[in-house]
Amino acid sequence: MSFSIGLSGLRAVSEELNVISHNIANVNTAGFKAGRAEFAALYSGGQAGGVEMNNVSQNFDRNGDVVSSGRALDLAISGSGFFVLSDSKGQVAYSRAGMFQKDADNRIVASNGMALQGYGVNADGQLVPGVIGDLKVTAANVPAKASTKVDFVANLKADASKVDTTAAGYTFDPNDASSYNFSQSGKLFDSLGVEHTLTHYFVKTGDNTWRTHYYVDGKPVQSGGADQVQDLVFNADGSLQSPTGNVTLNLSPAGANPMAVELNVSGLSQYASDFNVSRNQSDGYTAGDMTGVRIEQDGSLMAVFSNGQSLLQGQIVMANFANASGLQQGDNTTWTQTFSSGQPTLGVPGTGTLGSLTSGSYEGSNVDLTGELVNLMTAQRNYQANAKSISAADKMTQVLFNSF
Repeated sequence: MSFSIGLSGLRAVSEELNVISHNIANVNTAGFKAGRAEFAALYSGGQAGGVEMNNVSQNFDRNGDVVSSGRALDLAISGSGFFVLSDSKGQVAYSRAGMFQKDADNRIVASNGMALQGYGVNADGQLVPGVIGDLKVTAANVPAKASTKVDFVANLKADASKVDTTAAGYTFDPNDASSYNFSQSGKLFDSLGVEHTLTHYFVKTGDNTWRTHYYVDGKPVQSGGADQVQDLVFNADGSLQSPTGNVTLNLSPAGANPMAVELNVSGLSQYASDFNVSRNQSDGYTAGDMTGVRIEQDGSLMAVFSNGQSLLQGQIVMANFANASGLQQGDNTTWTQTFSSGQPTLGVPGTGTLGSLTSGSYEGSNVDLTGELVNLMTAQRNYQANAKSISAADKMTQVLFNSF
């Protein structure tokens, strides 16, 4: 009996050495989770029968270090959860290895070729939640968009000098700095993507009253056959009294569609501080080609274009399990669900129990190399001890045979 007990110990420790060696070999494998050999005693008819390796459990409770890579499609999960992957046959797997890339079909895929899963977008670029599929980048370029509104937020210096617009010979002239107090320029884009310069000229006409002249590309904006101007009236507390709505600028750029630009001036104020503009932004842009992709913390996949615009391409979906230890190992960095793991709980990063994403990084192995080396030495001693028990049993058997 002692021979078989010692032999079972050698076999079990040998399997433990395989687990430890596997951990050490994968100390630099992204998303790898360290395994641990778990043993169980063997009994036969109430008599001790040795030991066997009952299970290899993996440590999902400890995250690996976040390794910065600088690659836009590398992702690290901070917290719980798994990436959801699918192959061409529809087989689903789960992974913590966040080293992704684009394939020939512009899908976002892992190193094993399985496609990252998430919510897609419709023809209008709106996210379609509830429908999970392969994430891919579909936009190669973005057409020009004509400006339809401008948000203008500024402070006009309350104690600025008045300009006597009633004086004989006074004429507003953008080339004469004495005919106005302040000016500010911003960009507009027509339907062809051609850039135009909109300049605001502010003239203080009295206490709490100003007049604005609008010029595009150095020419005054016309309204009813005359230069378009706008009178501004401020309250005694510095807030804008009028106009109460947007100012509409009607433009006719050459070769492009007519434009009606809504100028939002509700953010104007009049205080004694210096003239400053905190926002002068239109919603238009020129055409652009895709220059790259980026992934937000909430898993939003964005295509980035040369004109500075970004378009939503989809959103990553993650999964979590009530018993992650019950997952079945596929390869070093993927797992599949089992009855023991339970059904996956799906959601976007940062919601529920799911962790958030860090772009430009990936999660390294959670193997504790120092601890594995200690385990290795302990396993070696256990192996030697079991071998010693077999040697001792052999000597006792020889003594018994020699006694006859």
